[in-house]
Amino acid sequence: MSDEKMPKDTSTPLSNHENEKVIPDNETTSEKESVAPVEIEKVEIEEKVASDTVSEETTPTTADLDEIEIEDEEEVASSEDEEEDETKVEEAQKDYSTLTKKELIAEFETLLNTKKIQDLKHDVEEIRAEFNNQFNEELEHKKEDFLAEGGNIIDFHYTTPLKKKFNSLYFDYKEKRNNYYKSLKKDLQANLDKRWELIEELKSLLGAEENINTTYKHFKEIQEKWHVAGPIPRDKYNTVWNTYHHHVENFYDYLHLNREFRDMDFKHNLDAKLKLITRAEELAQEANVNKAFRELQMLHKMWKEDIGPVAKEYRDEVWDKFSEATKVIHDKRQAYLAEAEKEFENNLEKKKQLIEEIKKTTEETKPSHQGWQNSIKKVQELRDTFFNTGRVPRANNKDIWKFFKDATSSFNYQKNSFYKNQKKEQFTNLEMKRELIKIAEDNKDSEDFETTTQLMKKIQNDWKNIGHVPRKYSDKIWKQFKKACNHYFDRLHAQKNEANKEEVAHYEAKEAMLSKLATFELSGDHKTDIKAIKDNITAWKEIGRVPYNKRNIEQKFNKILDALFKKLDLGKKEAELIKFDNKLNTLVNRDDERKLKNEHFFISKKIEETKDEIRQLENNLGFFRHVDDDNPMVVEVHKNIERHKEQLEVWKAKLSKIKEVRED
Repeated sequence: MSDEKMPKDTSTPLSNHENEKVIPDNETTSEKESVAPVEIEKVEIEEKVASDTVSEETTPTTADLDEIEIEDEEEVASSEDEEEDETKVEEAQKDYSTLTKKELIAEFETLLNTKKIQDLKHDVEEIRAEFNNQFNEELEHKKEDFLAEGGNIIDFHYTTPLKKKFNSLYFDYKEKRNNYYKSLKKDLQANLDKRWELIEELKSLLGAEENINTTYKHFKEIQEKWHVAGPIPRDKYNTVWNTYHHHVENFYDYLHLNREFRDMDFKHNLDAKLKLITRAEELAQEANVNKAFRELQMLHKMWKEDIGPVAKEYRDEVWDKFSEATKVIHDKRQAYLAEAEKEFENNLEKKKQLIEEIKKTTEETKPSHQGWQNSIKKVQELRDTFFNTGRVPRANNKDIWKFFKDATSSFNYQKNSFYKNQKKEQFTNLEMKRELIKIAEDNKDSEDFETTTQLMKKIQNDWKNIGHVPRKYSDKIWKQFKKACNHYFDRLHAQKNEANKEEVAHYEAKEAMLSKLATFELSGDHKTDIKAIKDNITAWKEIGRVPYNKRNIEQKFNKILDALFKKLDLGKKEAELIKFDNKLNTLVNRDDERKLKNEHFFISKKIEETKDEIRQLENNLGFFRHVDDDNPMVVEVHKNIERHKEQLEVWKAKLSKIKEVRED
């Protein structure tokens, strides 16, 4: 008789042997009915790869037409899968969204070459979803380019060598996967048929007309064949196992007529089970709890599948010892899991916080290239931290992985939308720059250098401010624009070189004038000296512009004037205006419109500030209505008002002069 009570199989038996007796679970005999074996339940420590896949596109694109779809072969489960699943180490999740299309293909090839085809489903689905997302985005960009260049949507078709290679890999994967399940289904059914045949053969022993030695030998042969018969469909396992062991028990009852064979078998089984007990007790001392647990599962499988019953007087004792050793390992593992669960809970909270930070980064990213580059770097750091944080409770694993994928997908969607909109802006920028090229080419041969130079400078500045264009057009339009501008400025420089000869003559004339002024002596007559200085300023101005690299001669002239002004007893206003005339003369000679404009703005601002000061001071006098006019504070306020009014007149005179110069 058998030692164990099988766990109840909830599947519906589908036996090909309608007349076969199937023993109900509650009728199965055991060595010790009241004590069932400690169930080695499946409690996984490590994280499981979540099948958070992106759904396939419902609307096929042109690029998808070259992809051959294969209908999935139905997956089937082997009776050995359950035991394998119990000890299977769960794979760590992998986020394929960081890989390029080329890298995704390389990853796909590696998986096909290194892993079992039946273990690839979740990875392949995520790789395929990510590849299709990237390809469809590229497809949309190519479509926009095609339409922007005047193409008709009916004529648009796009594929790439990478897309074709991916489709080929996916075809190979589906074909291998389907072949695997077809072969597995066929093998499992063949093994099932073989086991039913062995059961029929076992049943026939009870009525065989042969001596007991031959019958017993025949029984051992059936047992050997049973042990190597291979896995069968999981949903048939309990039915077949119960039926087989029912007839084994019947055979042992039959052997009651010959105690020699039965006792010999019982002794052999007892020795084998005592060895399993010894090994189970040794495993209780194993430091690696998971390793001990996995080997214990194998011992239970051997106890149940490979070793028959023992003599009745030993059944309770050996089972109690095996159960006790099992319970020690089971309790140690439960304690280990409980401790690990605390750490997993901490990891869960950390991962939730990281996901929230990814969401926050997505929301707070500034809508600029630099802003998105900064966020990409930050999210990458958060992702790395997420994967390095450690495992979470298995019950939360799928959810936390989904939340993470949703957060990163949202970030990628926002990022891609930004750059997609930027590409639209780039086409607008392209048209604007083409307009500037037209202006440059229309004016490159203009003879109106004064007007055209300002125009050319303006369109060059506009070009810089417009922004990027699609990369495929960038070099071409820049060369066009640069060629037209260079053509104009080469002509301008040639014209200036001709004019430079005249400027050299001006420089020589001004040097001669400086030498003459160095020996100039004031006569002592104020009016005569003022007139002489003004005549020299006028003469200097009339000489004209000097070469740019000789412009420091203006500073030498200003120093001589400053020295002469110091010797004269001029009024403040008159001295400032004469100096200002000379300053204007210098700016005009340099043809420096920018500095003239800045000077104009500065003087206008000083006029407004001086007016404000005068108003404030006059308002302050209101606080001294009942104070005598000779009060020191009142006198000081009046002096300040007069001083500001005098300065205001100077600023106004300067404004008139600079307006006159700029209008000329």
